[in-house]
Amino acid sequence: MEQKKIDRINSLALKAKTVGLTPEEITEQTNLRREYIDSFKKSLTSQLDNMYIVDEKGNKVKVKKKK
Repeated sequence: MEQKKIDRINSLALKAKTVGLTPEEITEQTNLRREYIDSFKKSLTSQLDNMYIVDEKGNKVKVKKKK
């Protein structure tokens, strides 16, 4: 996610705490937050897909999804 969008999320959060948001700004804030969460999840999934755990015997074991 671009820094510009993160800055916009932060500015909308500040405005919500002080002045309040218009309905359009609330919609924009919701959409930006959803995009940020999706981006975060994608990044975390990518990291976990490339992660290995070393067991007691020194063997590398790929991290698997829980069923």
